[in-house]
Amino acid sequence: MAETSRGARLRCTPADTASDKTGHHTRRSALLLGAGFLLTACATRPEPAPPPAPFVSRGVRADHVVVRKSSRSLQLIRNGETFANYRIALGFAPNGHKLRDSDGRTPEGVYWIDRRNPRSAFHLSLGISYPNAADIARARALGFDPGGNIFIHGEPNSGEYARGTDWTAGCIAVTNPEIEEIWATVPNGTRITLLA
Repeated sequence: MAETSRGARLRCTPADTASDKTGHHTRRSALLLGAGFLLTACATRPEPAPPPAPFVSRGVRADHVVVRKSSRSLQLIRNGETFANYRIALGFAPNGHKLRDSDGRTPEGVYWIDRRNPRSAFHLSLGISYPNAADIARARALGFDPGGNIFIHGEPNSGEYARGTDWTAGCIAVTNPEIEEIWATVPNGTRITLLA
């Protein structure tokens, strides 16, 4: 008598292993034999290789960051090749270029990573060089302050935000583990292109 993984007992009977008059095993024996081969094949299959080490440990540095607002993605690029891609959250009113302070928009254009803040209200933050001279002139022509303090950052240190929605005041947000990777991979002076 044998026991299955669920504790049920299997009883082998002469009919289970009997051959017919031609020496062929019965259908039940053939099924048991086939199941045994399958179990053996599964049990001896080698384990899959572990995933490759994270790119950060390989010392890769981005020379360009591309943000695609419409697809909510941030790509890290080195020598024209994307080596990391992240899902992002944007400002609460993300469509269009940022025109003024507190409009909830994320800027569009070419900027630079120009500073970093390990003690921000969010888990790490990389500053974006918005506003540039053109942004300032455009806002002034409309009678507005262009705003500023646009960052790539992690989650709020308070833990209070609506995951999966556009919740920032115009910044680009990722998860805490992701900002740690980005922080380690994107040096100051890196070009960032923000696309609609």
